[in-house]
Amino acid sequence: MASKTWLCSGAAILLLLLFTALGAPILAPHNPLRQDLANDLITYSADHPLGTDKLGRDILSRTIYGARISLTVGFATVALSLAIGLVIGSLAGYFGGWIDLLLMRLVDILLAFPGILLAIAFTAVLGPGLDHVILALCLIGWTGYARLVRGEIISLRERDFVQAARALGGNPRRVIVRHLLPNLMAPLLIQATFGLAAAIIAEGSLSFLGLGVEPPTPSWGSMLNDGRQFLLVAPHLTTYPGVAIMITVFALNLVGDGLQDRLEKR
Repeated sequence: MASKTWLCSGAAILLLLLFTALGAPILAPHNPLRQDLANDLITYSADHPLGTDKLGRDILSRTIYGARISLTVGFATVALSLAIGLVIGSLAGYFGGWIDLLLMRLVDILLAFPGILLAIAFTAVLGPGLDHVILALCLIGWTGYARLVRGEIISLRERDFVQAARALGGNPRRVIVRHLLPNLMAPLLIQATFGLAAAIIAEGSLSFLGLGVEPPTPSWGSMLNDGRQFLLVAPHLTTYPGVAIMITVFALNLVGDGLQDRLEKR
């Protein structure tokens, strides 16, 4: 019962965030790029309930639009990483032998380096940009899915239903797609939920370092970086985007924990 409550609570928060991101042009009270230097660093006003930044841009509007960047990067990174991990892990787990050895050594090489450092190096070479951030996070994100898929397929490939499919003349692609992958959906869904939270934190870290989306595009990480020098005089510049990241990651962890409890019991 508790897991269902946490799952529903996290899903409700996540749906609200998705609705906010999709409806940003309607929900945002101001243009997030419009500058008003006469009203810079306002803490609160009727026109700017969350205040303004050093250029007079509305914090509420920028926070709402920032949700678009974080969720776009998160979902795109998880989707691409999952696709790559499925292919690599399936080949390694099903065929074994030198294919497994070669692919898993590649995974070990990538895992030997801290993931965020690889992402920083990648984006530093290619330059900031939304596409580059997604590619950098996919560079390190697919390894976890590949290891998970490989391990699950190794445990399933000798089961009777897989052997029966082979005996009936099923080719490797058909056996993997029709008989093995459907049994991986539960652990992959749980892994993807936690991976989405990790991708959002990583995107915020890269944007904080100036390696994320290019300014003046609003991003939660870049907003944290912009407000860093005003922590003592205008703490609201970092408080609201920080709270937005915290709530998003918290909701995803609630969903992941709830799914894990329910799917593992099933």
